[in-house]
Amino acid sequence: MEQLATPRHKSPSYLDLLRSHRVELVNGIKNTECLLDNLLQAGHFTLEDTEVIQQTATQHGKVQNRKILDIISGKGEETAEYFIYIMYRAKDVYSNLEPWLEEIHYCPSDFLLKKSVLITDAGERSYTEKLRHELGRDSKFISSYAQKQDTLFEDTYTETLMELINNVNEPKGMVSCLDELFSVFGVISEEAETVIVTGDAGVGKSILLQKLQSLWSKGELCADVKFFFKFRCRIFNSFKEEDKISLKDLLFKYNCYPDRDVDEIFRYICQHAESVLFTLDGFDEINIDCDVNDIPDISSPFVPTHPVALLMNLLRGKLLKGSKKVLTARTGTILPLRIVRKKVVLKGFSKDNLLQYLKKFFKNKSYQSSVLTQLEANPHLCTLCSVPLFCWIIFKSYEHILNMPNTHQLSDYITLTDVYLLMVEVFLNHSCKMNLNWKTARSQLDVFRTKRSALMHLGKLARNGIENSNFLFHQEQITAAEISEQDLQLGFIKAADHYDGLRNQSTYEFLHLTLQSFFAALSLAVDDQISSRKTPHYFFECLIPVRQGAKDVPKPHSEHIRFTKLFLCGLLSSSNINLLMKLACPTVIQGKRSVLTSYLNDCVKSHIRRLPRLNLEDGCKIHILPCFVWLIRFIFEMQNEAVAKLAARGICNIYMKLTYCNICSSDCSALTFILLHIPNTIALEMDNNNINDYGVEQLLPSFSKLTVLRLSVNQITDHGACVLAEELRKYHQIKSLGLYKNHLSDVGARAIAQLVESCPSLVFLRLGSNMITHEGGAYLAKAIQNSKTIEDVGLWGNQIGDRGAEAFAEALRDQHTSTPNGAVLWYMIIIILAFDIVPYHVFETSQSASRNML
Repeated sequence: MEQLATPRHKSPSYLDLLRSHRVELVNGIKNTECLLDNLLQAGHFTLEDTEVIQQTATQHGKVQNRKILDIISGKGEETAEYFIYIMYRAKDVYSNLEPWLEEIHYCPSDFLLKKSVLITDAGERSYTEKLRHELGRDSKFISSYAQKQDTLFEDTYTETLMELINNVNEPKGMVSCLDELFSVFGVISEEAETVIVTGDAGVGKSILLQKLQSLWSKGELCADVKFFFKFRCRIFNSFKEEDKISLKDLLFKYNCYPDRDVDEIFRYICQHAESVLFTLDGFDEINIDCDVNDIPDISSPFVPTHPVALLMNLLRGKLLKGSKKVLTARTGTILPLRIVRKKVVLKGFSKDNLLQYLKKFFKNKSYQSSVLTQLEANPHLCTLCSVPLFCWIIFKSYEHILNMPNTHQLSDYITLTDVYLLMVEVFLNHSCKMNLNWKTARSQLDVFRTKRSALMHLGKLARNGIENSNFLFHQEQITAAEISEQDLQLGFIKAADHYDGLRNQSTYEFLHLTLQSFFAALSLAVDDQISSRKTPHYFFECLIPVRQGAKDVPKPHSEHIRFTKLFLCGLLSSSNINLLMKLACPTVIQGKRSVLTSYLNDCVKSHIRRLPRLNLEDGCKIHILPCFVWLIRFIFEMQNEAVAKLAARGICNIYMKLTYCNICSSDCSALTFILLHIPNTIALEMDNNNINDYGVEQLLPSFSKLTVLRLSVNQITDHGACVLAEELRKYHQIKSLGLYKNHLSDVGARAIAQLVESCPSLVFLRLGSNMITHEGGAYLAKAIQNSKTIEDVGLWGNQIGDRGAEAFAEALRDQHTSTPNGAVLWYMIIIILAFDIVPYHVFETSQSASRNML
């Protein structure tokens, strides 16, 4: 029986496929550039072919598609198959044609699979280029704080200290460059996508985002990021409750709008979320009435919903999962931990940063020298300058003083309110430059009297905004506050764009939120229409615990409210009240000051009752809370001795703990103002704050009262250690000193060694995790050998090395049990050995010494 021949499988005709599906391809192909680039590169098309097709670029896209198919039909099967292969490999570009490829059961040959395909998308590429151009242009200048003038960003940008912290706010190391924001180091949750950057007002959060924007526009940041969308979170306050918007409109209307292929670009973004970076500035400025945890999950990027819901679902990763987000917020802002990938704290200028900024701000070297001399003569001003915004204000004021003969020196100004008053004076003087004799120095009172009406109008606008958490103002609000064009020209308010997608210049905002708080406080203090009883109602009643059933209490603890309280205290202080009484009815001003003092008294009493206490054998340990730190700031700003004494009496316990309270160097002046009124000696624990050397200098007046001082993890350098040691040596009463994890080298170790040797009361010393080498170790070993009281020393985490360990072994070997410090714990040496490679004979020596002691 003859065997039937098996029919041979016939290869498909790709030309026939293109002919039979021509209509689908003509309608479905949205990107011709990718096809042309690859057909030309592979030799299937000639330059003449591509030129013929590109000549139809001004016509409808379908015309180009038809022309491509016509040329392919004359090239043969190989070209037709390669044409289909391009769409198969470039699925991201031709995602809408995936169903068609499945329908024809396309499976490329092994020969084609070895060929690469260049994936190009002209729409996506052109949009990225447009984004880079616009962001580069927008980030070129700093105009936020400049009065009607632009400053080149690169000419003024100065880095600030950035510290990485974990989920319980413990420090995990400094951030040395902005790329580290996106590295794997310090990640709290692998599934989360949001890096939150927190810091106090004016510390440089917005400038940090502008730097990110500038770097990306130059191609120097996040090479894998194709799309960069920036938002200021206060935009979300401008939407009404019933407003709904799609994610596409949120991205494109409020940023850079694509010139073409909007739907295709949005589809690409949705499919490649990892190529997107969001920066979201000022999360704390969103006025959300509901709990953020109650906002429903949204997974569809196409369904319109309220913009705040879109924002929260972006942060959660429900929308555009895999995209990068950097969000800034004021200190104390809490985000659900499940959406936090990293936490970074901005700590302002270090001493070196401040010197860099000084040189950038003042090009004249004689000005640099003069300002530096003034700052060094006034440590409190120096501490204020660690905050970039305040530093700019102070330098701007110095610039005015240096160009004006016969004016007062800035060293007379000691509080933040004084600094802001001087800034307002400088701005007002600048506005009068063309109308008055610029060379004639005028008193502060004359300047404020001249522009009192404008200041009151601005204050009215600021106060209404603060009361309603409103930081953007439309033209109608400007008109309602009776603010004229001349008032706008003073420079305190600027036009705000990027809020309605149309760059509407009739939207305004204050130069900075702290300036809005200052004008709100000025209005409360000076406006005679606001009674003395109403003045503190909005801003201080929330500090007192709400009684059961109490009504009409404002929302507590918003940062802008706190700054308004601070400035109100400063304006009604004894140093400024004379100015206010010349601008308003003296009786009303005195009444407001009296009521405010009474409220501060009540707040102090209430807070002291609620402070956590731990009873110890020799006294009581009191734990100061962050909210009480703000109260201390208010008391200092008002310079009220009576209230300071009341606070001192309430916290005159043996041990005060102020760890993790976000205390910065300038707060040390306020703390000292309270501590000086405590009659007895106390122990002070201030670990894990941002004291730095400036803060140490501010604390010096209180050192005479301290028996314990713990300043670990506080950015203290050798200079701070030397100042600290020299001052503590005067009183001979310090028992315990903690400087763990600072920036001390052998210079600082030598200063501490002198304190150990000369202080007859020092028992405990913690110097671990610094930069001390064998040289500093030798100084300390000799001091310990000569000390009659030291019992416990921690030096782990340094670089003591073999020679340092030998010095300690010698120090211990010479001790005997009859000496008072024979109780030195020999595990001190074991701790040192655990972190350094030490010869065995040194270990034996230390063991022998410890046996002799025991």
